Amino acid sequence: MVTRKVLFFFLTICSVSGFAQTDHEKQGMQALMKGDFRSAVSVLEKADLNTPNNINVVKMLSYAYYQTGENKKSVTSYSKLLSLKSDDASAYYYRGKARLNIANDPKEAQSTLREEFYLAAIKDFTKAIELNSDNEIQYYQNRGIAYKDYGVFKSYSIKKPTDKVAVVNIFNNSIKDFQKILVAQPLRKDIIDLEKYVKAQITSLK
Repeated sequence: MVTRKVLFFFLTICSVSGFAQTDHEKQGMQALMKGDFRSAVSVLEKADLNTPNNINVVKMLSYAYYQTGENKKSVTSYSKLLSLKSDDASAYYYRGKARLNIANDPKEAQSTLREEFYLAAIKDFTKAIELNSDNEIQYYQNRGIAYKDYGVFKSYSIKKPTDKVAVVNIFNNSIKDFQKILVAQPLRKDIIDLEKYVKAQITSLK
């Protein structure tokens, strides 16, 4: 059964790679359509070895990595895709999601790179918004969540008043994104709840 997310993904594939579709590429696409992402990774890695600059293969492999939770591989693969097609909004979006997953991964708790992943995720979502307004609600939602998570992360290291101001500014950016969604979709309870959570975080800092 094809999920809505997979359908959305395939609708965003519009590039012409210049390569004849290989058996591995066909098998990879079929696996993705079935939601069998691990099998998709296996065959698409082979397809990528055979035609390393095939945009469609790289895009499908990047997405398959993301769906199997291999976020670092997904980031690397999406970065490769963007080196081949720099105006792909969905690539920035999913790379941002993968980077946010890495930043929020408990295994990364002691990593000094967490802040870099938060900032990079926010930058990716911002670029996706700039490139494609058709999915701006989805992009704003994820950027708002990224700001929220980044604000919580920074709140643990507040040492002076200027640190508190910086954290409040981060949280306010999150609220702005959520409010943009609520203008278009005022009954979104999930977004209303997220906004309330962020406002409570700001209150807790006072």
